Amino acid sequence: MMHTVRSNADFDRQLMAAGGRLVVVDFTASWCGPCKSIEPKVKALSRKYKDRAVVLKVDVDKCSNVAHDYRVSCMPTFVFIRNGRRIDRFSGADEMELEYKMSKMAKAK
Repeated sequence: MMHTVRSNADFDRQLMAAGGRLVVVDFTASWCGPCKSIEPKVKALSRKYKDRAVVLKVDVDKCSNVAHDYRVSCMPTFVFIRNGRRIDRFSGADEMELEYKMSKMAKAK
């Protein structure tokens, strides 16, 4: 499942609603070329792991407080969260790295 975050409060609600599932936060921007190039892969992985992971798409220009809280300085940046705790992160449009991390973390509980 993929959700476009609309506000800081929406982000907090989505984290709570995820429960124990893996949350993958995709920090992106409308003007970011690499973000656009990896978006189809992000969507495909969100469908593939829909029962075990939630993907939250956060536009850093619209939700700058969330981006600041997670110390995002380049896009795309992916932050992996479970039970409210950050467990991993990486920056860059690396489809293989994203798929590897999601497959590994979506299986763990």
